[in-house]
Amino acid sequence: GYALNTSTIKGFELGIVEILDLAAKAGYMGIEPWIAELDAYLEAGGTLDNLGKRLADRGLKVVGGIAFHHWAVNDEDMRRNGLEQAKREMDMLRQIGGCAIAAPPFGEVGDVCLDAFAERYAAMLEVGKSVEVTPMLELWGFAPRLSRLGELMYVAYESQHPDACVLLDVYHLYKGSNDFESLPLLNGSRLGLLHMNDYPADPPRETIGDQDRVYPGDGVAPLSRILNLLKEIGYCGVLSLELFNPAYWQGEPADVVRVGLEKTKAAVEAADLG
Repeated sequence: GYALNTSTIKGFELGIVEILDLAAKAGYMGIEPWIAELDAYLEAGGTLDNLGKRLADRGLKVVGGIAFHHWAVNDEDMRRNGLEQAKREMDMLRQIGGCAIAAPPFGEVGDVCLDAFAERYAAMLEVGKSVEVTPMLELWGFAPRLSRLGELMYVAYESQHPDACVLLDVYHLYKGSNDFESLPLLNGSRLGLLHMNDYPADPPRETIGDQDRVYPGDGVAPLSRILNLLKEIGYCGVLSLELFNPAYWQGEPADVVRVGLEKTKAAVEAADLG
């Protein structure tokens, strides 16, 4: 299925209710909201129960959520507070039908060894288990740790937890100098989500940033190869469109949402997955 990560239209500063209406009208099967949007909705007087009903009424699933927790840092107090925050925010997602959340290497983690990462990811998974939401270990191409697929796989494996899974992103794999041909080393059932996007040839890898992501098919990423490799490992999950391109925020949000879905579907069709 296809989902909309709400960052794609972040610049329009819409409320979560408007966003899910746009996603449903365009034909997405799910959304991937940012926790900050849920907080804003609650602060304005909304309730998670009503939001969950709106999602269900529109046939939308919550395929994940974006939040930033200090779950992996060396500072014990900060890490404990990060886990408490993660529990609260994962429970928010659960209340609107979500069952997964991104767990990126957020914070000062440059000095964190991979074995410590694995132990702390296991702790994060246990917190998630208590509220029935799974933290997906996310690769960040610009981060000092977990920018490489090998690091991500090591941490997931050494967490020794049955719920361990990973979240990948076309742009982040490129930014972290990963070889897409290594994807078959993964088990498709442990790939929780794929952030779908593309990247241009310029700026170069060293200076490219989130804001440079483009619609699938509008860049130079080998999307057909990537999608076929994911098929080989048995991935049959969601492609969640995640962009941050301010150039797309100059028009109408409905157009961005619609074009994003059309181009994502076109990339899948071009891959000829059979």
